[in-house]
Amino acid sequence: MVVTRQTDRSPRHWPILMCGLVFTAVACRNNDRAASTNSVRPLAVIVSCDTAGWIVPCGCSSKQAGGLLRRATYVQGIRGGSDVLLADAGGAPGGTSAYDRAKFAAVLRGEVEMQTAAHNIGAAEAELGAESLRSLAETTKALLLSSNVRDEQGQEIAAAHRLVTVGTRRFAVLGVLSPKFARGGLRVDDPAEAVLRLIPTLKGRYDLLLVLAYLPEDELESFVARVPEADLVVGGPTQQSIAPRRTGPTTWAATTNKGKFLVHLEQTTRGAAWNGKIVELNDTFVDDARQVANLKHFRDELARTDFAADQTSFSPSLPADLPKDVFRVAGTDACRNCHANDCQSWSGSRHGHAWKTLVEKGSHVDPYCQHCHSTGYGLPGGFASLAKSVSSRVDVGCESCHGPSVAHVLKPATKTIYDARERCVQCHDHENSPQFAYDKFWEQIAHGEAASAVEGK
Repeated sequence: MVVTRQTDRSPRHWPILMCGLVFTAVACRNNDRAASTNSVRPLAVIVSCDTAGWIVPCGCSSKQAGGLLRRATYVQGIRGGSDVLLADAGGAPGGTSAYDRAKFAAVLRGEVEMQTAAHNIGAAEAELGAESLRSLAETTKALLLSSNVRDEQGQEIAAAHRLVTVGTRRFAVLGVLSPKFARGGLRVDDPAEAVLRLIPTLKGRYDLLLVLAYLPEDELESFVARVPEADLVVGGPTQQSIAPRRTGPTTWAATTNKGKFLVHLEQTTRGAAWNGKIVELNDTFVDDARQVANLKHFRDELARTDFAADQTSFSPSLPADLPKDVFRVAGTDACRNCHANDCQSWSGSRHGHAWKTLVEKGSHVDPYCQHCHSTGYGLPGGFASLAKSVSSRVDVGCESCHGPSVAHVLKPATKTIYDARERCVQCHDHENSPQFAYDKFWEQIAHGEAASAVEGK
């Protein structure tokens, strides 16, 4: 016979049972809270500034840094182990021409793709004007931001603040511009006063306050001292990047120079001190596939649009007091009759094949590259655009260094107008050719009387 033991459920045992249940519930809640605290990921705030139109480094030098392709790769890597807020402090356009506006739109599309939470209005953005900025925000869906810039009617040109939740933390993101960069009828309020007016309106809606500040270094440091309510301030343009530092309760930093560097701030646990660093986007970072696609989209757009030289900021301004024919380009073929040996030397040089290097990279459609890899860019008779320019105006021809030569061709006694040696650094600047040294580079293109004199020694 099986005897089944029944549990005593009499009322005198209920207090004991209830205490056990309460204890178990409390223990579970405490365990859940501990698990939740332990599962909170580190928090990273990553800010770029002064992209200056550099979707990608031009590639003339192997050591060039920057570009959206590397930026996205870096940010994606950090997202693997941290909650990330990505923002831009401003200065992304490279100019105001039609070409520069199209390029800025491509930059904004790239930022949207990498989930940039806010893009502050910097000096270059302000140059474009209120209506252009509103239009770009609408077409690209970029989250433009400015807490102290208004149009002539006093209306905001972008959102005055952004509220962003990153993991378990709520951010209020504000953005300011230095009044010295006010342009085209835009009204720029005092940055600190603008932020201090906004803060009370956001009370209870954020845990951390980030201010993107497009301010020169002296103004940036003064701003930090005047707005201790800010947890983080990241800005530019400063002469060089400023590594993260602390003033009172505020951690601040700055970055600049064509988006080559990022500010990376990190908080390992809620309430902990902020640590940070300046990150150089060098060639150790591979290109992000989605940003490669964005670059291709932009180059396809360039191929369709075929911007003329006068639609860019690279076309030279000609002196009004000189006849236009002084600046008329004849083309390298016009030099061959009298300078056959020199042209033969040129044909075997990298200057003579400069256009081919662009075609191989797919960058021959980009005016930024065209103006250094063509002859007489934007000059009368010189390179005008892909569709309008004859093949003799591509490559770095004789007139790239010696100057427009129609007058010289017609009357050889008339000297060309450029000092060839001075022209080198127009394209071989520190950015595109950091190792440039005239004597060393001259050996690669030696020709003419100077070369003969060296050979005769």
